[in-house]
Order: sequence, then structure tokens, then C-alpha cells
Amino acid sequence: MKSTVVGSFPVEVKEASTAKNKLLNALGAYDPFKESIKDSVIAQLDAGVDIISDGQVRGDMVSIFTRYIPGMKIEDGNTVIVSKIRNPTQEISIKDLQYAKKIMKDYYDGNIPEGHGVKGIITGPNTIVHSSRIAGFYKNKEDAIIDLAHSLKSEVDAIASKVEPVYIQIDEPFLSTGMVDMKVASQAIDILRENLEIPLAMHVCGTLDGVFKDLAKFNVDILDMEFAGNNVNINVLEDNANLILNKKIGFGCVDSSVNTVDNIDDVDDLVVRAINIVGKENLLLDPDCGLRRSPKDVAFEKLRLMNEVKDKYS
Repeated sequence: MKSTVVGSFPVEVKEASTAKNKLLNALGAYDPFKESIKDSVIAQLDAGVDIISDGQVRGDMVSIFTRYIPGMKIEDGNTVIVSKIRNPTQEISIKDLQYAKKIMKDYYDGNIPEGHGVKGIITGPNTIVHSSRIAGFYKNKEDAIIDLAHSLKSEVDAIASKVEPVYIQIDEPFLSTGMVDMKVASQAIDILRENLEIPLAMHVCGTLDGVFKDLAKFNVDILDMEFAGNNVNINVLEDNANLILNKKIGFGCVDSSVNTVDNIDDVDDLVVRAINIVGKENLLLDPDCGLRRSPKDVAFEKLRLMNEVKDKYS
């Protein structure tokens, strides 16, 4: 049993303080987010997380991608689809993931333990399109979703080849809303999965009783879902465990919707129940969702507590 994170971590953007960074700032070359990435990675590692993220420090989960995708533009903080969606103008997350991996390697004195590492995270095409307004070119969301899947495929392949992550996670929270055509959603994931030689995960938060049977059919290796802040999903998992015998479960066991540290006995009980359903070898423990909205100390304690429970059963 390993642990991971869904992605985001509280961000503290720091002004340039060292002489070097002040010079870079004067030249317009200072990146205020690099220290945020480092702080996020170190916090995850200190808490005992096995498979880390870069903290997703540069913005919200939609615009962090759409600002680089032709056919999409950001107006008043919201993404608008204005023309045909094409491939990104640049690699979006590669440098941050490479930097996160370097920090992790340094943390372990050059030797990252087996089974540990960085994962790439991409907001899925279904969620991005359903979070955006269509102002031109597309008559329906489904065509935009397929074009966006082809666009994001270039980022998936770049992460796989240039970062060599443990796996890649596609964030698709909209799949639990009932607003998405699940056949189109599955087709979009197939596009992202094509010729990928590392595992692919899909994170879906929300109540899953109406969609779990569809999700179980998606061509992914890991289904990541929330269980701590949701009193329905553990029963859904238990009732449908026979549908996911070929998949691992990303098991949200601490509640990301509250800014207090979870009760360790509650987390322990939930994890034991999951072990009994799918086996500890098929579990990846993580928070329900990203921790960006939590105070930094609370986010750290949630991760530390989660890993204390993990270590108990590993």
C-alpha cells in the first residue's frame, strides 16, 4: 500500500529575498512559484507521501492548462472556447514536474526509493469543457471534448517521456455530476491512454452511486475517489467490488472539504474497511481532493496522519 495526493497544496508565493533572486526579479526572470513548489514537495515528503505532486501552485485546475491552448482564452478568470481547439503552444507542466522530481531526489540523497516518485496531473477534457463557455466554432460540448483530448494528449506524452512519472492522473470531477455523456468521456480517456506505457489514473470526486458502473469500464489502471467526506461511496465500492478486479483504487481517506485535522480512528476504520473490500495491495491512500484551501499546517497534518495509518498496514 502506497500513499499519494490528489494534487494541490496550499500556496505561499514568496517575494525575491536573496541577492540572486532579486537580480532575477529585476531582469524579469524570477519565478515566484519555484519556492512554492519546493515547499509543497518538502511538506509532502516530510509527511511521508510516497507518490508526490508538484503542488499545482500556478493557478486553478482549468486555466493552468487552457491559457496555453489555442482556441481557448481566459476572460475575467473564466475559460471561453472561441475557435477550434488545437495543440498547446508549449509544454505546460514539464518543468515544474522535473523540478519537483529533482527536489525529491535531493531529499533522498540521490536515490528515490522504489515505488516512490512524482506523478503527472492533467485536468481532463470533460471537466475543462464543462467548466468553460462555448462562444464560437463548436455547436456542442462533445466535439470540443474530443478535440481537447487530442490537444492534451501531447502533454500526456511529454510528461511520460520527459518526467518518467510513477503514473499520470487525469482529473475528471465532472463525471459524477450527471452532466457528461459517459461514452464521449470514455472515448476522450481512450485518446489520452493510447500507446501510454505507464499506468493511467482518473480522479472523480462527488457521489458515485449513479456513475460507478460506467466508471468501472473506463480504460484506466487506477480509479481515484473520495470516501472520507462522503458517506455513500464506500458502500458503492463494497457493492461493486467485482467490477474493478483489474484496477487499483485511489482511496480518499482524509476529508479535504474541512479545515480541521481528521480523527485518526475514523481514518483507520475507513482504511480497514477498504482493505477488506479490495486488499491493501490495490490501495493508494490519498486525501479526498486537493488541499489548496486548507491552512498549510492543517494540510500537512492531514497528510502526516494519513501516512501514519498507511504505515500501520503496509
